[in-house]
Amino acid sequence: MIHPETLNRLKAAVPELLTSEFRGQTRAAVARESLGQAFKALKKQCGFDLLVDITCVDYLNYRDAVDRFGLVYLFASTETNERLTVRVFLNEPELTVPSAMPFWKGADWMEREVWDMFGIRFDGHPDLRRILLPEEFVAHPLRKDYPLQGRGERHNFPVLTRSRS
Repeated sequence: MIHPETLNRLKAAVPELLTSEFRGQTRAAVARESLGQAFKALKKQCGFDLLVDITCVDYLNYRDAVDRFGLVYLFASTETNERLTVRVFLNEPELTVPSAMPFWKGADWMEREVWDMFGIRFDGHPDLRRILLPEEFVAHPLRKDYPLQGRGERHNFPVLTRSRS
C-alpha cells in the first residue's frame, strides 16, 4: 500500500499520471513522454530507493488491448515499505523509453533483458546489448508474433566447445 501523501507528491510531479488500486496494491500508468519525469519524482521526492523489477507484456491479440506492449516497473521504498507498480504502454514503431539507470543502477541487466526478449530500447543505457541470447540473434523471442519453433536462427549461433582439463 502506498501512503496518500506519497501519491500526492508523485501526482504533483507528474500530473497526467493515472492511478488505481486493486487488493491493496497501487498501480500507476504514465505516458512514455513523462517516464523520465516520473523516475525523478519516484526517486527524489517519493523515496522509492529500490527498483525491484522491470518486465514487459505483449498484448498482441488481447481482446480489449489498445496498446501492443506494456512495460512494467516494480518499485519499493525500503524506508516506508511502500510498493508501487508503474506501467508504460508502447506501440510500434515508438519502442524507446528513457533508461532508469541514472536513478537505479540495478536497472542495468533488467533493461538489457527486456531489450533482448521484447525489443524495447532504453535511451541512455550505457551498454544495451543482448544478455540472454547471442548477438547474432536478430529477433525478440518473447513477442507473441515470434513462432514457437523459431525462425531457423540456430544455424548462425557460434559453436562453443569445452576444453578438457
